[in-house]
Amino acid sequence: MLEVHVLASGSDGNCTVIESDGEAIMIDAGISCKKILKQMEQEGVDKEMVKAILVTHEHSDHVSGAGATARKLGVPVMCNEATFSALNLGSVDYVPIDPSGSFDIGQFHVTPLPTVHNAVQPCAYYTQVDGKKVLLATDTGKLTFQIEAALKEADIAVIEANYDARMLAEGPYPPQLKQLIGSDHGHMCNVDTAKAIRRTMTDSGRQIFLAHLSRTNNEPDIARETVSEITGIRRLNIDCLEFLGDSRTLRA
Repeated sequence: MLEVHVLASGSDGNCTVIESDGEAIMIDAGISCKKILKQMEQEGVDKEMVKAILVTHEHSDHVSGAGATARKLGVPVMCNEATFSALNLGSVDYVPIDPSGSFDIGQFHVTPLPTVHNAVQPCAYYTQVDGKKVLLATDTGKLTFQIEAALKEADIAVIEANYDARMLAEGPYPPQLKQLIGSDHGHMCNVDTAKAIRRTMTDSGRQIFLAHLSRTNNEPDIARETVSEITGIRRLNIDCLEFLGDSRTLRA
């Protein structure tokens, strides 16, 4: 059984644990170590299973708890060298990864995929284990062809649907920030995410989890309804976190 535990997702922090057969990897640690351990316990994840923390990029909502969590769990932090040079995690065991190649962590075969975001060298992660495939792709203004290919193959896709275009346009953010969010180096809106899901649909029974929803410029109901209308997927089959402190476990 493969389990994907979404412990936090959004501008308040991001953390996901992928678990299989007594081993696990953590992708991002953007909430405090205390909160991560609490959410892991809530979802039934044994902290001793975690083998490494993989970082997608250097923004604080993805790394604020990475240093403390790595030290607490006694595991390495893994990311490309450009990203690590932009971090300040304190004393951690750092293992560099090649952004253009795959690597193994125990039974997990992991492939970093390029994203387009206002960070030094951001990436998504495509993880394969025991014949199952998980894509985690957030913080990107558009989907690269590598991510779309992985989205088509994934059994579980945790994919960004950051904002509703109308809410962003009418919301409180200053014009320059709105422009960045809506650009190719910003974030994905509900409609663009839905179109990508529709383009990559197969009959494989892929699970869709909408991630990194903005608390200011999106709402869970709006995101799910938009994706459902465009893709034809039943709304009940599209999941996301509902509130701060919420978590979810997906199984394949």
